[in-house]
Amino acid sequence: MDFGVMLLTGIALYLLVQFVRFIFADADLTLLWATLLGSKPETKLKGLVVWVTGASSGIGEELAYQLAGCGSRLILSARRVDQLDRIDILINNGGRSQRSLCLETSVDVYQALMELNFLGTVSLTKQVLPHMTQRGSGSVVTVSSVVGLAGAPLATGYSASKHALQGFFNSLRTELTEYPRILISTVCPGPVQSQIVQNAFTEEVGKAIPTAGDQQHKMATSRCVRLILVGIANGTKEMWIAQQPFLLFYYVWQYAPTWAWFITDVLGRKRVQNFKAGL
Repeated sequence: MDFGVMLLTGIALYLLVQFVRFIFADADLTLLWATLLGSKPETKLKGLVVWVTGASSGIGEELAYQLAGCGSRLILSARRVDQLDRIDILINNGGRSQRSLCLETSVDVYQALMELNFLGTVSLTKQVLPHMTQRGSGSVVTVSSVVGLAGAPLATGYSASKHALQGFFNSLRTELTEYPRILISTVCPGPVQSQIVQNAFTEEVGKAIPTAGDQQHKMATSRCVRLILVGIANGTKEMWIAQQPFLLFYYVWQYAPTWAWFITDVLGRKRVQNFKAGL
């Protein structure tokens, strides 16, 4: 067998392995490589002071449990300014979702979503970041969403707040290039088992959502959080975390947006119809 045939065979096998890995993937390939070959959270995060917002349930609660298992020192509520200089990692996880049609949604809902999801996160970050720049190290990790990358029906305000977070932290990262030891990271999870739907805004502030929906098809919270911690431990700037076919949609949206719009048109129409029918 000559060298050319061996080279082509090797390339074909490599592509086949990557294809199979992608079929069973639940995160972007960079993050998955980090789970196999990168630093372990138990080593990198041990002893660090971590402030987790939104830690009462869902991803935030699981973050607290797993960080404690890594030996991190947790701050689940921080109100004193003199404690902010102790924080090694800020994890912005607080926020609320939305389930309502734009034409039926009060402007008050949009204002509440932006104040809580975007401005609240920016405010916390601005309180902690000066202490990190002063000592030249630290991490600011923000839990965004798949709808921070691509729009979705029934979530116009929520999607807007997450797009705002993506834009803010991507821009902030460019301003901090003189601080190479400060990590600005965004996490874009797909559907994850949590109470985010139960707590979602509807068309009016204070109106509860009628149904929480099925949680069985969503990613386990423990797996999502493990991937987040691996990403933090390895300095990952952006993490895509989702089961298939949602992960595939991330890549289609990134590299073939025309096809992505076709998919969202078809699926979005069906989802709106089901919502109007009470399904």
